[in-house]
Amino acid sequence: MLKIRLQGTTNDIKWFKKILERDKRIHVLQVSEPYANKGTNKYFRVYADVEKDKK
Repeated sequence: MLKIRLQGTTNDIKWFKKILERDKRIHVLQVSEPYANKGTNKYFRVYADVEKDKK
């Protein structure tokens, strides 16, 4: 399992999350809610748990 930190605007994070979910080689276990980065209201971070597809 990998723990991945995604950081960017909410639109960028949603875009990349869709890419991860569509890739048949990857199984997305969990994606956290967005957390605001300190000192900015533009950039956020989420944490994703992913693993290789077992096929």
